Amino acid sequence: MKRDRPNLLFILTDEQRFDTFFADDVSMPHLNRLASESCFFEEAYCTQPVCTPSRGSLMTGLQPHAHGAVMNNVPLPEHVRCLPERLPAEIRSRYRTAYHGKWHLGDEIFAQHGFDEWISFEDHYDGHYREGRDKNALSTYNAWLRGHGFMPDDGEKFSRERACCLPEAYGKPSFLAEQACRFLSDAGSDPFMLYVNFLEPHMPFFGPRTGDYDPGALRLPENFGARSGDGLLVRLLAERFRREGFEWYNLADEAGWRLMTAAYRGLCSLVDEMTGRVLAALEANGQADRTIVVFTSDHGEMMGSHGMLGKRVMNQESIRVPLMVRLPGQRRMQRIRGPVSQIDLVPTLLELMGSAPEEDLHGTSRAPILGGDDTQLSEDVVVSWNDHEANRQALARKPVHDWQVDLAGSRERFLAAVTEPVRTLITADGWRFSTSPGLGEPSLYNLREDPLERRNLAGDPRHRHFMQELTNRLRQWQEHVGDDVPLG
Repeated sequence: MKRDRPNLLFILTDEQRFDTFFADDVSMPHLNRLASESCFFEEAYCTQPVCTPSRGSLMTGLQPHAHGAVMNNVPLPEHVRCLPERLPAEIRSRYRTAYHGKWHLGDEIFAQHGFDEWISFEDHYDGHYREGRDKNALSTYNAWLRGHGFMPDDGEKFSRERACCLPEAYGKPSFLAEQACRFLSDAGSDPFMLYVNFLEPHMPFFGPRTGDYDPGALRLPENFGARSGDGLLVRLLAERFRREGFEWYNLADEAGWRLMTAAYRGLCSLVDEMTGRVLAALEANGQADRTIVVFTSDHGEMMGSHGMLGKRVMNQESIRVPLMVRLPGQRRMQRIRGPVSQIDLVPTLLELMGSAPEEDLHGTSRAPILGGDDTQLSEDVVVSWNDHEANRQALARKPVHDWQVDLAGSRERFLAAVTEPVRTLITADGWRFSTSPGLGEPSLYNLREDPLERRNLAGDPRHRHFMQELTNRLRQWQEHVGDDVPLG
């Protein structure tokens, strides 16, 4: 078969910090090697720091407000096209296409959006299936576990907690690696597009390699426990984790954070091992030098920074992600410095695969700069937070703890803090500016002088005119992408 277009292997993790790469306290030899052979983006950002909206942008090349899946469990509309659907028919028809693992964009276990093969491992999204889907259908992983003699712990389903406690050979990462290796072997010399989507290192923070790291020997983040000055939302979330802990971890003191961080490191190492198996399978079938390999994560993870866990906020640990693209035949690192958004991935991949990016896409193809010398980018990047009316109404009906009202000042301010839209601008010269319409709590950080975001400069009158300039730049971005959120 004549080969004139590359394959695509797209590997996505969930909730992985950007600083897990080239770190002396995280063992990831396979991913660090991949980074050393790739175009490595040193300052990459997601479009919105939570799973569904970010994944929607990675698949469609559209900002969350435009593709519509603005919150977790809001499905991606069926008419919104993903990357395989954007390829012209004569190109698309040449590829075997497969999507393996976490989807989180609606109808979790059912093949859709241009993928021929669909390997699933999550059964607990059935409450969000569209009308007409069989809610009794079960994932590929469910059948695979039963075939190995395991029985479910939650009715007909295996809970995430059950899966993460299984021996390594039967966990979701091993299952995904096995399926990806099988697909690559079956593909032979045929062109392919394969997406491999790990759940890890996302919670539950436990797994077969939890004991690989000594909690007492770990370095906690330099800004561990330090409040960023970002305002009410950060204070509310940090206080919640201090009071309530998370899963089985007591986060009222440093010891609990160390235990959880050790488990998180173990999950990173587990993903690294399974990614190494997939890359070895790619080499074994002779397709490595004809394949684009992308590795990234859907968002970051606070893991103790500013006293917080998870994502949701606009701090670097939440919005910044690892991102690398290895071109066919590439064997040396090209460092790409300066801010870049994951919104650029779809247009970049379309161009690399021989298709002109379409005008409705919100990103910029970076294909022209890939494969050269180290590069400095000089453009702004925008990160958003969006909410959904159904979520706002549900939260308004829920009880609020007294301490949350006391900390916020009122129930209304508490609800505003957890539901208000936010727009954040990252500038090429190292500033992070965030604004939302109602609370009146903007934030401004000089990332070059204060990379750990410990000094909010928004209250300094000397920066007033600069903040107005940054607001105007956000408005220009809004005009470009059709965003109508008030900026405050």
